[in-house]
Amino acid sequence: MLSVEEALEKVLALVAPLGCETVALREARGRVMAAPAQAQLTQPPFSASAMDGYWIAAADHRPGARLRVEGEAAAGRSYQGPLAPGQAVRIFTGAPVPGPDGVVVLQEHVVREDDTITLAQDLETHGNIRPEGQDFKRGDSFHPKRPLSARDLGLLASMNVSELSVYRRPEVAVIATGDELVMPGETPGPDQIICSNSFIVTALAESAGARVRLLPIARDDRESLREVFDLAKGADLVVTSGGASVGAHDLVGEVAGELGLERAFWKIAMRPGKPLMAGKMGDAAMLGLPGNPVSATVCAELFLRPMLAKLQGLDPAPRIEPAELATDVAPTGARTHYMRATLSPGDPLPRVTPFAAQDSALLGVLATADCLLIRPKDDVARRAGARVNILRLD
Repeated sequence: MLSVEEALEKVLALVAPLGCETVALREARGRVMAAPAQAQLTQPPFSASAMDGYWIAAADHRPGARLRVEGEAAAGRSYQGPLAPGQAVRIFTGAPVPGPDGVVVLQEHVVREDDTITLAQDLETHGNIRPEGQDFKRGDSFHPKRPLSARDLGLLASMNVSELSVYRRPEVAVIATGDELVMPGETPGPDQIICSNSFIVTALAESAGARVRLLPIARDDRESLREVFDLAKGADLVVTSGGASVGAHDLVGEVAGELGLERAFWKIAMRPGKPLMAGKMGDAAMLGLPGNPVSATVCAELFLRPMLAKLQGLDPAPRIEPAELATDVAPTGARTHYMRATLSPGDPLPRVTPFAAQDSALLGVLATADCLLIRPKDDVARRAGARVNILRLD
């Protein structure tokens, strides 16, 4: 059996960054930029007041100084008149300053009588002016290596960027298999269960930037599998769940092989999730997840999410981080164990507590978990306080 690291290397070799497309800024949240965007202007485009107050020449910034107010400047409306020593301009936040070598005195530090102001005895040293180009300058580039957030779109809008070159969203076809499955809302027969894997995989893939086609459940016969695989044509990635083991009714690998699957591997030394299959089917990569919902989720986090990241030009490395055990744990066996666990605050590392129940059919435990505690294969027993690795769950 392959190690998790070997399997990840193989699944990532099945995919490559997709082509690019141009989208309007309004449609760019969650997309990954394929090329830098350049600022089309300087921000601020002029030196502007950071506060409401009075603009005066720096030479007049003296405790108790008396100055005459000559006019007013507001956002979108600058003061255009000439200024001489001993004169001031009433100014509001965002307004262009009337000239260089000045300061804005806060209105709280001024006493005004008619058109004359008197400065306070205690004056702050801050000029309260945002200089031209403080945020960015024309020609500056922006290219974050992550999905774009609302904050990113705000920055790009202020750079006067209206369109972006982004990686195409991966098209993912999701197929659940098994005679025992029915969809949520249907009434299961006496030997059936509700299909949950498709909804786990779909939500995970969409959260990672993919477009998902949720296909009908494929029954445990070759004709049904062929029909559903035919519906998956055109996808960049086909993700199945169930039917990838070696039982008499586990036909996914056989039918996929008949349809041209070039299998990269089958079976991994991990728990849960041993019966994982991957390969290439025509132009599409294929990932065959276990049928058990917890096993399918763990494998999707470890392999599907990195594949989707690479397809969008992102770093596919899993987001492993350190933590501290909050309780003792037993030794592991010959497979790497991904234990559902909860996190609590710690100093300097978060503290991780694995659930006592780790049966791979327990979706209630999975839904409550914050992370997966990663226990290496053939690891010894660990005491509370030991440093370990975790993979956070979204």
